Amino acid sequence: SCSTCHVYIDESWVEKLPPASDMEQEMLEFASAPDARLSRLSCQIRITDAMDGLVVTMPETQAEI
Repeated sequence: SCSTCHVYIDESWVEKLPPASDMEQEMLEFASAPDARLSRLSCQIRITDAMDGLVVTMPETQAEI
């Protein structure tokens, strides 16, 4: 993970997703404008049918690598 897939999860979905792993949380420290509650790395979210309608937004900028 490199944090370039950083997204914000909509408030209504935060509790419906599995929690971020320790590794994901560490990588989010390198993300641009992380939000402790809403930030996730989209590459680390395993999509299931139960997530139909999931709403995410992208930050204004992403971290440069």
